[in-house]
Amino acid sequence: MSSSEEERLVQMIEDFIESESPSPIFSASSTCLPLNYHTQYLTLQEIVGSRTQAEAEVLECVLRHMRNKRDAKKTTSLKKWLVMKHKIDGYNASLCQTSWLTSLGCPAGDYDYIDITMKNENGDPMRLIVDIDFRSQFELARPTPTYKELTNILPHIFVGTEDKLNKIISILCPAAKQSLRERGLHIPPWRTITYMQSKWLSACHKLPNAVGSSENSNRETKGDAQNYSKWAPSPPMVNKSKRSNLAGGSGLSSQFSNMSINCC
Repeated sequence: MSSSEEERLVQMIEDFIESESPSPIFSASSTCLPLNYHTQYLTLQEIVGSRTQAEAEVLECVLRHMRNKRDAKKTTSLKKWLVMKHKIDGYNASLCQTSWLTSLGCPAGDYDYIDITMKNENGDPMRLIVDIDFRSQFELARPTPTYKELTNILPHIFVGTEDKLNKIISILCPAAKQSLRERGLHIPPWRTITYMQSKWLSACHKLPNAVGSSENSNRETKGDAQNYSKWAPSPPMVNKSKRSNLAGGSGLSSQFSNMSINCC
């Protein structure tokens, strides 16, 4: 992610943080829409609006750190920076990357997001997906008013489970398909359900941590010490036989001793 993209994303998130007025349930343009659209709208609003205690806790942590993003270096990857901050806060956070091969109707691609493993209210392990640029993944060129209203429900920052994310995809992708058809536009393969699911729900691998562990740092320190001792000059060797002779006294010293006795 380039520096300009990070600044754009930070500004977008700041606008989201400062926005306090909730969006209306229906706008004036939606009063004459079909019943199935109203059902989609209400269902999507309920999915996005429902939030567990763990999701609310992680979202609050993300927003708190994003407010202090100005303190981070511009060259630092924003997602890695957030992973580092969450690790400092005690979370089991990782930067995950998904990649998939070309299949029928689904081109190859890759994507990365933040993964947090924690326990839910019942003490059972759970996995939360954190995407700090979530809404833009569903944007279309020349969207219809109905689809635009659906995407306006989506948060800029998503924090939720795989099941919650899959429900959102199952509503937005058919709506995107309908919007493109009404505009007379071709439906790109990267707006299909299969492609969107592959972004977050396909097999992923965790990228290296932004902050090295103490074990690795200790290993590096030991290695440096060994290398230093390898090239450092050896201490001077002491000849034990000479040391014993000096301790026992030489023949010359005994002669001087005898002379002193004779002179006295």
